[in-house]
Parts: sequence; C-alpha cells; structure tokens
Amino acid sequence: MIDLFTPYIPEDVKIEVLNTLNSRWIGQGPKVNRFEEDFNYKFGVNHAIALNSGSSALETAYELAGIKAGDEVITTPLTCTATNLPLIRMGVTIIWADINKHTLCIDKEDILRKITPKTKAIVNVHLGGIDNNLGNMPVPVISDACQALGVFNGTYTCNSFQAIKHITTGDGGMLVCPDVETAHKAKLMRWFGIDREKKLVNNWQAYQYRQMTFDIETLGYKRQMTDIAAAMGIIGLRHYDYVISYRKKLFEMYRELLKGCPDIYVVTGKHNTYWLCTVLVEGRDDFAKMLFENEVDTNLVQVRNDAYKIFGGRSKTCPIMDAVEDKYISLPLHMKVTEDDVFNICRLIKRGW
Repeated sequence: MIDLFTPYIPEDVKIEVLNTLNSRWIGQGPKVNRFEEDFNYKFGVNHAIALNSGSSALETAYELAGIKAGDEVITTPLTCTATNLPLIRMGVTIIWADINKHTLCIDKEDILRKITPKTKAIVNVHLGGIDNNLGNMPVPVISDACQALGVFNGTYTCNSFQAIKHITTGDGGMLVCPDVETAHKAKLMRWFGIDREKKLVNNWQAYQYRQMTFDIETLGYKRQMTDIAAAMGIIGLRHYDYVISYRKKLFEMYRELLKGCPDIYVVTGKHNTYWLCTVLVEGRDDFAKMLFENEVDTNLVQVRNDAYKIFGGRSKTCPIMDAVEDKYISLPLHMKVTEDDVFNICRLIKRGW
C-alpha cells in the first residue's frame, strides 16, 4: 500500500533528540529558544514563538487579536476543524466565506461581500500548501499556514509541526507575531502568564530575601514546546529546502502526467509549498475504490466544517463549496513516495474508474 501520509524523520533528528534526552533540559529550555531563533533566520521573519501545537498557535493568535464572544469572524468551511473549533468555544459568530474554485482556499471577493462592522477578524487558511495571500484587509487576518510552512502573511501566521507536516516535532506549532509587544504577551500566555526570562535571571527562584521575584498579570495556559520537540525542529529546518524541492518534483509529475486526462483537475495556486496533491474528480467514490483496490491510499483530508453539528449546519451561502463537496480528494505526496509510485498512480488513473 502506498500510504497517503508518512512522517519524515531524518536520521540526524534521532541523534539530536538523544542528545537532548541525555541533557538537563527536556521540557521548555534552551533548545526552544534556539529553534525560535533558527526559525526566524531561516524564513526571514521576526517574533516566532514556539508552542505545543498548531492549534495552540491559532488559539493564541485569536486571543491576541482581541476576538471575544459575540464578535463575527469570517473563515472558510474547508479546513481542519482545529481552525474553527476554538471560535465556537470563544462564543464567536462564524461567518462562512465561500472557496475559490481553482485553489479551494477562502475566496477574497466573498470575504469582502460578507464583512460587516461586527467583523473582528478574518481567518485565511492556506489549504494544502497553497499561498492564498489576501493582501490588505480592513480587519486583522490570522493566517492559518499549518499546511503551508514557509508562507507568511496576514497579521499573525500560525504554523504546525504535527506528525505528517513538512517537518515534524511529533507535534508542535509556531506563532509569528507582528511586533515585540504581542510576542512577549504570547510568551506569557504559553506558560501560565509567568515571565520565564525573569525567572531565569533569578535562577528560577520564586523568592529571594523573602521577596517575590515575579508576578502573574496575564491569564496564561500551558502551551509551551519542549526541548525534545525543539530538537526535532532544529534539525528539521535544515531539511526544509530538500523537503520542498522533493515534494514539488512529485507534484509537478502528477500535474504533467494527468494533463489532458478527462474528469480530473489538479488543484494548485500561484505559489505552493506542496503539502497536499488534491484533485477534483467526477465519480469520486469509484475513483477512491479503484485506487484502494490497487493499493493506493487516498482520502478526504478535510471535511467541510459546517457539515458537523457543532457548527450548526451547512451554510447556504457557499455555492462553490457545495459544487465541489463530492469531488475533492488527495493523492499520496510525501518523502517516501517515489517517482515510480507517481508514474504508476497516474497510469492507474488514466485507465479510468
């Protein structure tokens, strides 16, 4: 079976993790700081804050953006539920914007049609690795780049290092903040509201000479990354360029080999980081059955969120989402897929289903 997903764990990651396990620090320590610094340098960004998941990055961004109960937030129905479940918990009114028929990402024109004075923020998901830059918007944009490592736009950018992402820390996330002040607040929020830098200056002691060395002024959480995870991330960043180039090669093979094939369209955009190879097909169930019978795993990676009861029922204002709901599906695209695999998958597809 050619799996739809497989984690990519280079050998040098294992060495770095073992070194960490043999050190004093396995929780949040110096390697978390180093991972943040390496991340900033690698991608030319500032104010990257490492967290325990992409979901934590999203929730922290929503809170930093000042989203509160009763606010309206415009978002897409076609994404991982991790994007939108926090909004429900926060008491937000979700406004579903339709998707673009070519990229399946949120449609900018529909966003502009649905903005109201109550709109507090827009959530822009870069689905499958496609860079869906919305440009300037009248409200903050939270960029959910959990499927698109290397894409940075919007007010806040959220990345994920979950098991099957471009690079993995087992699970983990990164929040890129717009300035020093919000980055500092994000650090407080990830560790109970405590300023760990003040603790470090005081040798981690809460009291000295019967005086408190720090106070808690921000209601924080436990969202920090560990040094074990950061060790994986530090090495993973060194493999990033290779990972992207390899995935791009396979993706372009799919596009070229399926060009002209009836009843199938390979979804992409102007800029892509190639996390998924999603296709639109007629007769999707028969298509999936044919591939599975030939030992090729395929599936829907995202289910439209508004199909779940927790979101209150399907939107009636997303006609493109309705039109592609029974057509989109993803093909294997990861570091253990070979060029021969892609050739054979496309050969099967061309035979029909």
